[in-house]
Amino acid sequence: MKAKHPKDTFLVTSELVLPNDTNTLGNLMGGRLMHWMDIAAAISAQKHCNCPVVTASVDNVSFANPIKLGNLLTIEAKLTRSFNTSMEVFLRVYGEDLTAQYRYVSNEAYMTFVALDPNSRPRKVPELIPETEEEQKLFDGALRRRQLRLILGGKMTPDEAGELKALFVK
Repeated sequence: MKAKHPKDTFLVTSELVLPNDTNTLGNLMGGRLMHWMDIAAAISAQKHCNCPVVTASVDNVSFANPIKLGNLLTIEAKLTRSFNTSMEVFLRVYGEDLTAQYRYVSNEAYMTFVALDPNSRPRKVPELIPETEEEQKLFDGALRRRQLRLILGGKMTPDEAGELKALFVK
């Protein structure tokens, strides 16, 4: 299985925010944004493993700035790290008022996906090799984020989380 780089998984997708996408305040609904983010992240993960994937977790998603009716929404997604059968994807979402020529960050999030074999069972994924300094920071942090997800999900004890043990155990 040949290792890949984050640039191999990079994806940019855009949507125009239409009336059916907004709430009564004229802002993009969070659920609609989550739908588009899930699709973008899944495609990024599939570009890495070349097989179907399922969403395993979504980290905290907070909204720094609303995206308004008529604005352009752009989602950038790329893998930060692959583990045995799972992959972490980093997403950054931008809003853009095309008329005012103003682009801004709306939110960021991490999502985790599991690769599936033809029998819908988890399968091994290729190694991800970071190339830039930013990619290396995201790669290094992915292990801590994974351990935190597993602790919060009850799949790992704080004692087992080598990277995070000092935060939980005295």
